[in-house]
Amino acid sequence: MENNNETKEKKGFFPWLNESRLEMFVAIFLGITALLTAWATWIGSLHGGNQATNYTTSNNISADGNSRWNEASQQYMQDLMVWNSIVDYQTELEIAEMEGDTEKAELIQSKIDILIYDSCSEEFVEAIEWAFEQDEWASPFDMEGYIDSYYAEAQEVLDEAEAYLEQGQEDNSNGDRFGLVTVIFSLVLFLLGIVGIFKNIPNRKIVFLVSVLFLVVGTIYMFTIPLPSGFTL
Repeated sequence: MENNNETKEKKGFFPWLNESRLEMFVAIFLGITALLTAWATWIGSLHGGNQATNYTTSNNISADGNSRWNEASQQYMQDLMVWNSIVDYQTELEIAEMEGDTEKAELIQSKIDILIYDSCSEEFVEAIEWAFEQDEWASPFDMEGYIDSYYAEAQEVLDEAEAYLEQGQEDNSNGDRFGLVTVIFSLVLFLLGIVGIFKNIPNRKIVFLVSVLFLVVGTIYMFTIPLPSGFTL
């Protein structure tokens, strides 16, 4: 009778995987899966921490960038009002010159010079000089890229905030992927845990091999996911 059982065992698939070896492998793979599950859970939590940090940093930098943007808008409106005053003085200057009123023309020119000196930045002065040099009437705000220069610093800060936001979104995605890995490993632990329930050895082997397949797939998938930025052991 004993010889017949051994013969049946050899005729099945993976005849070398007898009951004692199967129990040993189940115990080994339970330990490996538990360690991998702990690793995936830890790395996923690190991604979650990085996500929260990056989102908070992005919000803080965005607030600074929006503040700078509002300041730039206010500066733009102020310069626009100054330019309108300069245009009014420039019109009066031309009328005075046409009338030959030299004293009045000098007085108006003095007002223009004082206004430019007191109220204009170096960049605005350069734009005004550019406008005066044009053959046809032009505004300093017509100079290419000048209006954008008001918002350049604010835009740089907002771009930095966007970079942190994108990194936070990437951390969120990677954290979700590690969450999926832990689900796969939990399934492996469940399958390995029920191997012993089956009395039929071939059924045990099937459940064990399926669990190993899920373990291999989950492990390969886990190593395709980037580690958290700045991660060190």
